[in-house]
Amino acid sequence: MTDVAIIGGGPAGLIAAERLARAGLKVAIYDRMASVGRKFLMAGRGGLNLTHSEPLDKFLTRYGDAAPHLEPALRAFSPDDLRAWAAELGEETFVGSSGRVFPKSFKASPLLRGWLRRLESLDVRVHTRHVWRGWNGDALVFATPDGVVEIIPRHATLLALGGASWPKLGSDGGWVPLLVAKGVEVSPLAPSNSGIAIAWSDVFRTRFAGQPVKRIALRVGDHSASGEMIASERGLEGGAVYSLTSAIRAALAEGAARLIVDLKPDLDEAEIALRLTRPRKGETGSNFLRKALALSPVQIGLLREAAGRELPPAPQNLAALVKAAPINIEGFQGLARAISTAGGVSWPALTPSYELRALPGVFAAGEMLDWEAPTGGYLLQACFATGLGAAEGILAKKP
Repeated sequence: MTDVAIIGGGPAGLIAAERLARAGLKVAIYDRMASVGRKFLMAGRGGLNLTHSEPLDKFLTRYGDAAPHLEPALRAFSPDDLRAWAAELGEETFVGSSGRVFPKSFKASPLLRGWLRRLESLDVRVHTRHVWRGWNGDALVFATPDGVVEIIPRHATLLALGGASWPKLGSDGGWVPLLVAKGVEVSPLAPSNSGIAIAWSDVFRTRFAGQPVKRIALRVGDHSASGEMIASERGLEGGAVYSLTSAIRAALAEGAARLIVDLKPDLDEAEIALRLTRPRKGETGSNFLRKALALSPVQIGLLREAAGRELPPAPQNLAALVKAAPINIEGFQGLARAISTAGGVSWPALTPSYELRALPGVFAAGEMLDWEAPTGGYLLQACFATGLGAAEGILAKKP
């Protein structure tokens, strides 16, 4: 018989299983997919960004309003602890130029393979193709290829079911009605680190979809970000855009959201206007801007979209547009395409040890909790930390 049933085989569930098994408990993981760690592997396709190297006090600010709730777990299992854990599995890490932390292999698969071998050595049982359907009395109910299976763990259940982004990888938010029906407060799931939808002209969409817009600064209301973004057929994506997700969501909730793009953050408006006063010598508008300001074709295209196609002729007006090109945001590109999910099990619904107040003996961790953070290692770090926090909560309650 299983002491602890963990539903969800992502980072939060796997790290909790490791901690509980080391403490001598019999642990079983149940996952709906054919193998565990699907989204973890997807996160590593472009290089697995495990965590970030910045000081922990600054690190904590990346979680916004959820920081006070996450702080105990993040201090108990810090970025340095995560790096040490990876090294124990044979995956040394390094700090990139941006401060992000990666395995030296740059891949997720070697780390996951080593992790699963460790779990196997700890006698953690992994049951795949088990879709959780809720409870039948005290029993957890799973739909499997062989029919319905019911499990009653001796000590506790840990839910680590993820959010609802990239549902094809296993997390589709189907747990929300199951918990709400049991009296658990859940904040609505919403896209986080998501691309935004823009009503591009056919000309811009055809010419510039897929092209990067580099060395820019963005602003939504009082919130700003810098870096780069990518123009897509449907709008804009990329790190600078993702970091403004919560600000964009708040602006949309108030009725309208506008992205202000500074295409030359290293130059002030007066310097730009001065450069735009030089003689054009018969150049086209695009060539003039390319030579005067080193703007790329896609940046010039953005200026035309912001201006309604015709650029202002006066240097001062054009300089103002370069420094603050307004782009109307129609919405997000959809939860299924988002990198992560905002919303989830609300903090008042949890005890400090991650136990659901409405369901004693049931704990929750990972992305299904109500927090969000930008990309850069913050997402995985909080999943690991809350998984361990919930495991400690289970151990503290163990008879």
